[in-house]
Amino acid sequence: MIRLGAGSPERIVAVGAHCDDIAIGAGGTLLTVCLARPGVRVNALVLSGGGGEREREERAALAAFCPGADLRLTVLKLPDGRMPAHWEEAKAAVEELRERTEPELVLSPRTDDAHQDHRGLAKLMTTAFRDHLVLRYEIVKWDGDLGRPTAYQPLSEDVAEEKVRLLQEHYPSQRHRPWYDREAFLGLARIRGIECHARYAEAFDVAKLTLNLGG
Repeated sequence: MIRLGAGSPERIVAVGAHCDDIAIGAGGTLLTVCLARPGVRVNALVLSGGGGEREREERAALAAFCPGADLRLTVLKLPDGRMPAHWEEAKAAVEELRERTEPELVLSPRTDDAHQDHRGLAKLMTTAFRDHLVLRYEIVKWDGDLGRPTAYQPLSEDVAEEKVRLLQEHYPSQRHRPWYDREAFLGLARIRGIECHARYAEAFDVAKLTLNLGG
């Protein structure tokens, strides 16, 4: 296992198709970075759920997942499950995000995610953020679309437990879902930890990575 450090980012962009996507896919990574670097700027964009209970959940949750950060969150009102039909609105939102940010790290869904909203947003990100480190997070679901990730962020036991606690606390609207429980979240983190010689981890796909081995 080769460990390459990307430094401690000071500017992060995180995007999700739905409220809770960012927290499920990369909540432990956000906690890890924000606890290590107070004042980090996090610009987050969520395409759906705006104006209601889901947005309220998301604002409280991301504030908890980004302690001490300069968090700037935008939640839009695109219909859940209908992103392909609202491609132009989603594209405009991603392009506007790119125009006002210059992140050192981008957290995004995977381009091969089985959910059309996740997949569509991921493809938009590849065209807008071309020269950035983009880590594509995974979300467990009934589709069985988990793959073989190429990058890992180890999580301390405290961070892994805190991630699960915050997910349960801040998204009551999702507790009825059969996959939304402690065993699923902690179990996947344990498996990804095994794969990178850690107790727990979050895993990501990396499409392209430029090295500076002589720098």
